Amino acid sequence: MTEKNDWQDWAAVMGKTQQMWMKAWAEGLEKGAKAPGFGMAPPDTQQPMGPDAMQWMEAGAEAWSKGLESWGEMMRQFEAAGQQKDRRFSAEEWSKNPMFDQMRQTYLAWSEQMMGTVDAVDGLDENVHERLKFATKEFVDAMSPANFMLTNPEVMAHAAETGGESIAKGMQNFFADMAAGQLTQSPEDAFELGKDLATTPGKVIYETPLFQLIHYAPTTDKVLETPVVIFPPWINRFYILDLTPEKSFVKWAVDQGISLFMVSWKSADESIADIAMDDYCAAQVDAINQVRELLDVESVHTIGYCVAGTVLAMTLAAMHAANEAHRVKSATFFTAQVDFSEAGDLKTFLGDETMATLEQLTSETGVLDGRVLAATFNLLRGRDLIWNYVVNNYLMGKEPRAFDLLHWNSDVTNLPGNWHRDYLQRLYRENKMIEPGAIEVLGQSVDLASIKTPVYIQAGEQDHIAPPSSVWKMMDHVSGPKRFVLAGSGHIAGVVNPPAAKKYHYSINETGPTSLEAYKKGATRHEGSWWPDWKEWLAGLDDTKVEAKGARIPGNGKLKPIEDAPGRYVKMR
Repeated sequence: MTEKNDWQDWAAVMGKTQQMWMKAWAEGLEKGAKAPGFGMAPPDTQQPMGPDAMQWMEAGAEAWSKGLESWGEMMRQFEAAGQQKDRRFSAEEWSKNPMFDQMRQTYLAWSEQMMGTVDAVDGLDENVHERLKFATKEFVDAMSPANFMLTNPEVMAHAAETGGESIAKGMQNFFADMAAGQLTQSPEDAFELGKDLATTPGKVIYETPLFQLIHYAPTTDKVLETPVVIFPPWINRFYILDLTPEKSFVKWAVDQGISLFMVSWKSADESIADIAMDDYCAAQVDAINQVRELLDVESVHTIGYCVAGTVLAMTLAAMHAANEAHRVKSATFFTAQVDFSEAGDLKTFLGDETMATLEQLTSETGVLDGRVLAATFNLLRGRDLIWNYVVNNYLMGKEPRAFDLLHWNSDVTNLPGNWHRDYLQRLYRENKMIEPGAIEVLGQSVDLASIKTPVYIQAGEQDHIAPPSSVWKMMDHVSGPKRFVLAGSGHIAGVVNPPAAKKYHYSINETGPTSLEAYKKGATRHEGSWWPDWKEWLAGLDDTKVEAKGARIPGNGKLKPIEDAPGRYVKMR
């Protein structure tokens, strides 16, 4: 039997919690939407707009109707559902108590039935169907009994153990995140750039209002004569490629004898709010030319990751049109798209309402708050990147563990608003990049077929941001020698997979398949990292080596050191 004092403790805790909720609610009404990291369900799934609104309504009614008709079938699936492994329900409390065990089984069967019902809806436009499917998945994940205090036995047990203090702590965590406008996935002070992350030695040797150029110090006596210049995506910080030394692509590449340079983009502020597509292409050309002149080499190897890879393809097409293609010996693309006809779940967020919302959010400063984009990417993996932390941080009242990858994921970058909408409109919505001449940069028409530069194209099997079927399409558009590699895992872990970790795998098909399906059928699977394959491919283009001295040492050439790596720009919010 619960003692009187225990009930009094609980009453006090719940009283404090209620006060915090009411205060936050009142402040929210006064301030409006000041915290872009919260409440960011995709606008086009909140309230369908435009000519397909009726399709949404009819599809929803049909889905629920079929769901009710199939209730009996769902009940028969309980036993099968009980055998499913789902880490949301891995604690023994879920199976130890018959009531929670049945709740778990009911939910799993219901969620499977709901998703199956949406798949069975006929007569919808493909885009509308994908939006409905995505919205249903988000709804199903949100309705998990694990996400609510009174239906999560772990939460209730922990609350009992702590006398309710875990609930009060969870509310403190919640309101702190509300104030910051961002869900905490890793303690903010767990890592320090230059000390724990982005520690590969180097110097910033050149900078513009848009980017800094980092030159990394060689660790071998000789290096490949042709240097490598990396263009990371400006929607994230570059140090995803230079995490801890054990995970760092940068450190690994330098240790392989590669003269390596990294572009570090500045997080947008009002001083660069008017940046456009041309400016990013011009920045890539500028970085390429600075490295060529510094090392007195005719050409460089380039790497473009995600959106920077997309723009690198534009830059290469413009350079070919201007007879400057000889300046780039090769181009490597990490999970980059040029044909957006199968661009995956992100297209769910690109309806008219979303575009109008983005314009409204940037109307005052011209800058898109990086927390908005972070919330969108988190929604793509809501179960892992949102609800997991709702349970841990808010319901259990615990602190998230320190995790370098999630620290990087939370280190958001602001974007020039007009450029971002232009990119989404012309590429994702209109797919203009594959139409010769439909896009012009640097005074040249973009024609992907003109690109004859050797390319290495990497895709991730489980990539939900740049699906492999979408990345593959670059194979259909560029004309030069090309090598496609399908790596295990997704958009991040598929790229950041050091050989020493001995994780995942990659597949190669040397027979010249003309489709991704044919590629998969005839591919040879290799265990571990694809990085050595890339290095072998790079050396196969030109394995000439030179002494690592003179201008090969950061700051010893005509570009003098500005500051130590990782530089100021990567630390600017």
